[in-house]
Amino acid sequence: MRTLSEDLRLRAVRLVVEDGLSLRAVGRRLCIGEATVGRWARQYRRTGSVAARPRGNPGRSRLDPHEGYILGLIEDRADITLAEMVERLDADHDVRVQLSTLWSFLRKRGLTYKKRPRTRASRAAKTSSSAG
Repeated sequence: MRTLSEDLRLRAVRLVVEDGLSLRAVGRRLCIGEATVGRWARQYRRTGSVAARPRGNPGRSRLDPHEGYILGLIEDRADITLAEMVERLDADHDVRVQLSTLWSFLRKRGLTYKKRPRTRASRAAKTSSSAG
C-alpha cells in the first residue's frame, strides 16, 4: 500500500473541518475509507498537519546500545564465533538475539571474517563440476 498524497489528505480534512461534512460523506466523495478520513482529521486537529508519517524500517538494531561491548569481544578474541557472542550477550547483558541478528549487525559495520584464505586453482585436479 502506498501513501496517499498530501493534497488529497488536505482536501478531505477541509471537507470535514471547514464544510462540516460527515466522515462517511467525505469518504464516499473522495473514494477513501471513512476511518482513514477520521484518522486524518484527528491528526489535523491534534498537530495542525496532514503529512504522512515516515514509512519503513528506521534502521536501528537492538544491538546498537551494545556496540562497544560486541566490538570489544572481537578485539579480545579474533576467532570468536557468532554463537559464542550470542551466549556472552545473553549472559553479560541479558540480551537475547538470534545469530542472524548479530550477523546483520556486524555486516552493516563491515565486519566479516573469512575463515580460510582463498586458494589457487589446482593444476592436477579439476576444480569445477560443470562439463565443458
